[in-house]
Amino acid sequence: MLKRIKLRTLFIGGCITLFFLVLVARVFWVQVMNGEYWQEKAAKQWAHSATIKAVRGEIEDRNGNVLASDVPAYTVVVNPEVIAEQGIGQEVIDGLHALLGKPVDELKKLVEAKDEKTGKYLKNREIRNEGWKINKELRDKVVAFYEELGKKHDIRETGVGVVTEQKRYYPKDTLAAHILGYTDRDGKAIMGLEKYFDKQLKGTDGKLSYQSDGKGIKLPNSQDTYQPVVNGSNFKLTIDSTIQHYIEAAMQKAYDKYKPKSISVIAADPNTMEILGLANMPTFNPNEFWDPNQDAAGFYNHAIKSRYEPGSTFKIVTLAGAVEEKLFNPEDKFQSGQIYIKGYSKPLHDINRVGWGRISFLDGVKRSSNVAFVKLGFEMLGPERLLQYIDDFGFNEKTGIDLPGETIGIVNPDPNRSVENATLAYGHGKVLVTPIQQLTAVAAIANGGKLMVPHVVKEISDPNTGKKTVTQPEVVRQVISKESARKTGSYLEQVVADQVKGTGRHAYIEGYRVAGKTGTAIKVNGTDYDRNKVLSSFIGYAPVNDPKIAVIVIIDEPQDGEGGGAVAAPVFQEIVSQALPYMGVPKASTETADSTSKTVKATAPAQRSAPDLTGKTVQEARQLLIDQGFDFEAVGEGTTVVSQYPEKGTPLASGQRIYLLSQQGDKPVIPDLKGQSLRDALEVLSLLKVGIAVEGEGYVSEQAQGLKNGKTLVTLKLNPVNEYGENIPVPTVEEEKPEE
Repeated sequence: MLKRIKLRTLFIGGCITLFFLVLVARVFWVQVMNGEYWQEKAAKQWAHSATIKAVRGEIEDRNGNVLASDVPAYTVVVNPEVIAEQGIGQEVIDGLHALLGKPVDELKKLVEAKDEKTGKYLKNREIRNEGWKINKELRDKVVAFYEELGKKHDIRETGVGVVTEQKRYYPKDTLAAHILGYTDRDGKAIMGLEKYFDKQLKGTDGKLSYQSDGKGIKLPNSQDTYQPVVNGSNFKLTIDSTIQHYIEAAMQKAYDKYKPKSISVIAADPNTMEILGLANMPTFNPNEFWDPNQDAAGFYNHAIKSRYEPGSTFKIVTLAGAVEEKLFNPEDKFQSGQIYIKGYSKPLHDINRVGWGRISFLDGVKRSSNVAFVKLGFEMLGPERLLQYIDDFGFNEKTGIDLPGETIGIVNPDPNRSVENATLAYGHGKVLVTPIQQLTAVAAIANGGKLMVPHVVKEISDPNTGKKTVTQPEVVRQVISKESARKTGSYLEQVVADQVKGTGRHAYIEGYRVAGKTGTAIKVNGTDYDRNKVLSSFIGYAPVNDPKIAVIVIIDEPQDGEGGGAVAAPVFQEIVSQALPYMGVPKASTETADSTSKTVKATAPAQRSAPDLTGKTVQEARQLLIDQGFDFEAVGEGTTVVSQYPEKGTPLASGQRIYLLSQQGDKPVIPDLKGQSLRDALEVLSLLKVGIAVEGEGYVSEQAQGLKNGKTLVTLKLNPVNEYGENIPVPTVEEEKPEE
């Protein structure tokens, strides 16, 4: 018995010892051999991090009108588990189908979604794409639907909800769509400026890391790590929304009338190559990029991507080269109609094959004679010098415009084929160019011979540091002398001013001196030219004596094969005749040396006045101002305009904004006054009957809204402006100290 007890004791002791040894070995294995693994696993359980989303930068036009910004968006979600418990599946499906337009069968799959492994209903499903990042109006309808559903069934949870997010919004819809591009619903930049400057626009998300216990309570000795958010930079463009509107309205008329494959228009200030407007048709609405009803062709930016045979607008290069080399004598004569090239059996023809007899070279320019330009470019300049001027004007390189996808022109005539070098002189054959290349070239004529880099970004502001980067005009090279540019412009002016011989006469604008050139390039169909398919164009600038705007218009395959003088020149005329008065350019007497040209009497400077808008509905007033190209802002929540500033009949400065004031709610809506003069800002705020505080002098650079004695108080911070109308930061005391 005693022996048995001893054996049992030894056995139990051995088991305990063995267990202890196993436990020690396990602890050693966990803490020493596998310590790093378990340390990392534990750290994951007590370590937490939160992402702080960066705000994507705003894009605005040169006058401060917002073209792209982030706004609240709403995503509809359903909880299949709750919906099944409440037994309201069919009602949810029918209601969301009616509101969102999503097919019933797809909604049914979402509302009845189950886990494949467990067979249990899922708890959260987003309704994409119809219910994904919808606007506030539709969101309010969805909220009203599920609240009513809850009341009907006397339940608190319906399984339908709305999640607040952010999305990119383009308040002017299709305006400048090909410049702006768009971001998709995931925030990925797809095209345009959004893509080109995506890194600067999107910024960098911030991050906060901390440690907590099992209940999620932050530990007292938590080792926090904070990475600050870097918000995206804000972009001010060179685009003027009003000029862009003029462009798109004129294009739409031509598009409806001639039903072409496409139209492209670009407008720029030739002195700086700031792009004032750029558009293509067909176009698209960046707010509805996902809509299958939008024409896929509308997303293509022909203005910087399409290469085409330019035709007679290319003659500007030949003319400029001949003038620079002092080979062009406007009074010299030549035989028009046709010309033979050595080594080529067929003659090259004018558009009028029998010609106009023996005419002057100036008449040849006016009539766009191919023969005249073969003589100037092929015979006088010669192929080598002509190709050199083509290179100098930038046709074998990209312009460098700050937009994605720019293509390069192709000019590659066979040096052993004389006919290819001859047709090059009038823009046919072995020459393909882009619209932006051509506009940059004609701007070099307008600005005194300087080839410049076109750009659409005027200023980039970093909201994190306050640093502003202003795009400075960039000269690539001096192509021709200032005097040669002036003479070339005077000859191009007569293409428009001569109302008998000038092919560009339909671009004539009374009271303004306009220079330009038409183009009608017959397109190739297979191996032959098809005279029913043409690319019609016009390129020009005004006023000739002090150019403010240069414009190119390209219409691809207009109905009935109309030429550039008939279809493209009127589009130019409509755009520029509105843009120049808007820009504050006064009309002046126009008199040319040619006796057949019109002579226009001196006209007083054109200045627009504020229309009478009081008493109209806000919708009527908005439409009137849009149609007439005024810059405006509607303030208030009412449907009728109760007052306006400036008052009716007030002369308006170039780009001056009109404010429409309707009935205010409990809290007055304060408009964006940045960039406005103190006088205009005070007038608008006085109409709103709010308190005003002013700091500094000059123009409004910042504004803030608060309360004082129960009344809304708006604080305006002012900065002076420089000669370009740009805000100058007021130097701090430290900045004013002299260097040591």
